Amino acid sequence: MDWAGWALFGSLATTVLTAVMIAAQLAGFSRLDLPLVLGTAVTPDPDRARVVGFFVHLAIGQGFALGYAATFALLHQATWWLGMMLGLLHGIVALTVLLPLLPGVHPRMASRRAGPRSTAVLEPPGLLGLNYGAQTPAVAVVAHLVYGIALGLLLQVS
Repeated sequence: MDWAGWALFGSLATTVLTAVMIAAQLAGFSRLDLPLVLGTAVTPDPDRARVVGFFVHLAIGQGFALGYAATFALLHQATWWLGMMLGLLHGIVALTVLLPLLPGVHPRMASRRAGPRSTAVLEPPGLLGLNYGAQTPAVAVVAHLVYGIALGLLLQVS
């Protein structure tokens, strides 16, 4: 395993995942704007939030890429199909654990418990991110599958 490769490849895979999510949003398949959601945790300005959010997502993606690389190393193989399986698990965890936790920590996201006094500007993702559109879960899973496949292929050749 090329441990130096995970940083570069993690950046590439996260950029591809983000591009898939943004393309799906622009095509009308989902309203989830992940850079905006992550960035508004830091700044209220939506334009700045998208830039900051992209880099926050890139950093998070690096952490996950390290986890993928460690898994590949433990299994003594990195393949596209193993990356795809990890991507499926990653996507499921993102939809069922990470997104639902956001309203509890995000300063600008509404929650079911905030009540009428809430000054939140973002709606909560809801179960599986469905508040951002019926196709959001499929988009998120596909994006994470692509992320995993990319890492499996890139770490395989390194």
